[in-house]
Amino acid sequence: MAAQQQQQQQQQQTGERREGGGGSTRDGEQKDKKRKESILDLSKYLDKAIRVKFSGGREASGILKGFDQLLNLVLDNTIEYLRDPDDPYKLTEDTKERGLVVCRGTAVVLICPMDGCEAIPNPFIQQET
Repeated sequence: MAAQQQQQQQQQQTGERREGGGGSTRDGEQKDKKRKESILDLSKYLDKAIRVKFSGGREASGILKGFDQLLNLVLDNTIEYLRDPDDPYKLTEDTKERGLVVCRGTAVVLICPMDGCEAIPNPFIQQET
């Protein structure tokens, strides 16, 4: 008889935990952890022109309209710079208008402002003479 009472008490306690009445230490641990913050502060570039390079060699520029901590970007008036078919890492003079674009943060390699940004030759590549 005492064994049945103990079993019923255990069932009631586990039922309370399932319903959320008992609470769990896991919830407390999650509340104590600090929110992860992005290292980059892109808020100063909102509504300004930026250029983005992606893994795989693609490049685009546009007006930064939004972002999140995972570096997902929303660009407006986006222009994609087309690549050379023979060399996927070499850009051509051709461009294509893309409009409003959402860029996946995992593919972003580089972000730079268009104001005060200019391309320079790579000093580590030996020049052919």
